[in-house]
Amino acid sequence: MLRTHDCGALRLSDKGEQVTLAGWVQRSRDLGGMTFIDLRDRYGITQLVFNMETNAALCEKGRELGREYVIQVQGVVAERSNKNPNMPTGDIEIIVGSFEVLNASKVPPFTIEDNTDGGDELRMQYRYLDLRRNVVRRNMELRHRMALETRNHLSGLGFMEIETPFLIKSTPEGARDFVVPSRMNPGEFYALPQSPQTFKQLLMISGFDRYFQIVRCFRDEDLRADRQPEFTQIDCEMSFVDREDVLSTFEGLAYHLFRAVKGVEVNTFDRMTWHDAMRLYGTDKPDLRFGMELKDLASLAKGHGFQVFDTAEMVAGIVVPGAAGYTRKQVDELTDWVRRPQIGAKGLVYVRVNDDGSLKSSVDKFYTAEVLKSWAEAAGANPGDLMLIMAGDIEPTRKALGELRLEMGNRLKLRDPNVFKPLWVVDFPLLEWDEESQRFFAMHHPFTAPIAEDMELLNTEPGKVRANAYDMVINGVEIGGGSIRIHNRELQQKMFSALGFTPEEAREQFGFLLGAFEYGAPPHGGIAFGFDRWCSLFGGSESIRDFIAFPKNNHGRDVMINAPANISPEQLSELRIATLNDEE
Repeated sequence: MLRTHDCGALRLSDKGEQVTLAGWVQRSRDLGGMTFIDLRDRYGITQLVFNMETNAALCEKGRELGREYVIQVQGVVAERSNKNPNMPTGDIEIIVGSFEVLNASKVPPFTIEDNTDGGDELRMQYRYLDLRRNVVRRNMELRHRMALETRNHLSGLGFMEIETPFLIKSTPEGARDFVVPSRMNPGEFYALPQSPQTFKQLLMISGFDRYFQIVRCFRDEDLRADRQPEFTQIDCEMSFVDREDVLSTFEGLAYHLFRAVKGVEVNTFDRMTWHDAMRLYGTDKPDLRFGMELKDLASLAKGHGFQVFDTAEMVAGIVVPGAAGYTRKQVDELTDWVRRPQIGAKGLVYVRVNDDGSLKSSVDKFYTAEVLKSWAEAAGANPGDLMLIMAGDIEPTRKALGELRLEMGNRLKLRDPNVFKPLWVVDFPLLEWDEESQRFFAMHHPFTAPIAEDMELLNTEPGKVRANAYDMVINGVEIGGGSIRIHNRELQQKMFSALGFTPEEAREQFGFLLGAFEYGAPPHGGIAFGFDRWCSLFGGSESIRDFIAFPKNNHGRDVMINAPANISPEQLSELRIATLNDEE
């Protein structure tokens, strides 16, 4: 070994010991008679001391060391005169006796500090340097602990980790697949898995009644802060269970992770139906750390000559506590905010409930004080509060109000990252109608079982069928989702039929699963968690990229290795793929 200790190990109890350290030069401070260098590795920082009086030649050589030089140092542990209580090694320093440069370094393109001067794209281009920063290293350590605790906890419950294939068959449901051409089967393609869904169901049929896998998945979809083209799931499945068994088991995993990794105890999971979540919060992943529920005002607001409300399918609002003092300029800024394309609202109506109980609104010419008072009473608005109201079609109005609610939660600092409010959202619609293609799509996936009492509606009113599905939501983030699965061929074929599959298409795409159902498939269900999202939640970040060692940017590119990239005409020829030039 090139070192006897790492750079975070030494303490005052090691005083007088001869040691060898190796690492990177974090920074250097030349004070004339002495030179101080901070030596860094993955474990911490240790201060090195070069003394001009005792060894001038060595000190001169030490002054030549640049940032990020890799060096090996021999020296004696000494007590620091100016201790640093903010560092674990802050009581000691190394009086350098000799050192060797193991590798020089160019000047880094950004500072390797917690508060760096490098922008996102620059740091992603030099990600191997960015990973040296403490803040990024801690994110990777958190991810490691999460994986370790997950494996230990699930293994202790009898789950077995089993790997499933990465080269599989493309299916038409869900997001777009990444496809991989097969050289040995010209004209045919594998797909990279969006999830191991069908394989874990086959494992249940195989008798492995408790499966899990921390697995890489791939989706060719538009990106945002909580999406990457490749991401990691904690994928789980259980046999001989109902919904309550699954929810109880994975509440237990959540409690364990909060306790073991985050060091906090969380309250019992709330339960909420999908319909209530949409009605009260405008989203199927509500943040319960604060109130501001959506209030239906249509019956009180319609019929008074204000056409925007009279012709709207929905009129609803939120009550912002203590915000009656917002100026007209601030309200106009909020109106501009909801009109942005990302929100898509046409406008915003406000009602101030002044401290004396009087009301002032942007629609005073249409509504009397008595009517406005009835709105405030119905919405639960108190003196000092501000009502913000929108109108329009139900779905976009709910969505816009839900986004406005979150924005006001941010502005009022109601979304404390150290408070956690876990929730199960249940009873999702099984199917959702797509106007463009004039067909139903599975809201989760086509293997989700209907709620038993809605089974008959699958033949007559499929849009009203509820799914035996559930999502784990924490602080407005969907951490995971799952369902009880269909486990017999007849019901699965009926589901495919509701989704517009012909019997031939169903057999072509999923014949292997339908066939397996005929060989004693047990009742089963499961869940998949976004592992990257778990990590970002625990790390207090909104971006999962911060917790992935080598992430892609918002265009799906790896700017460090410059991928995706062209491949040679010879490779394309081997794969029987024509180039764009050939097609032209």
